[in-house]
Amino acid sequence: MMLRISSTVCIPLREIEITAIRSQGSGGQNVNKVSTAIHLFFKIAESSLPERLKERLLAKSDHRITEHGVVVIKSQETRSQETNREAALEKLRQLVLSISTAPKKRRPTKPSRGAKERRLKGKAIRSKTKMMRGRPGSAD
Repeated sequence: MMLRISSTVCIPLREIEITAIRSQGSGGQNVNKVSTAIHLFFKIAESSLPERLKERLLAKSDHRITEHGVVVIKSQETRSQETNREAALEKLRQLVLSISTAPKKRRPTKPSRGAKERRLKGKAIRSKTKMMRGRPGSAD
């Protein structure tokens, strides 16, 4: 089985360690409710990801990435172990996908040199044509 990140990047599920932890509500009305939390561990250095992705993932500042290069994701959204497992895998997929996609190119905030020249050239042409016409009201 593989966790598909994008069309080119996949992570084999054998590289992901998934641990189920049963926790019971403490006292009160929810004593009988037992939920199963999922802890997902993914070692970046030992993974089959491309080297550039490993470097970018280790450099990312995220609370889920430890200083030892292990991604720890916890999921306890529902009482179902399978649903929590899928949610944890989706969180890991989103984390790696955010690293693997290149940021979109931003438009430059300042006009380029060519754009400035074109604008000035257009202004000069317009001012020349106005001068050739003469000032309005000056014709007798």
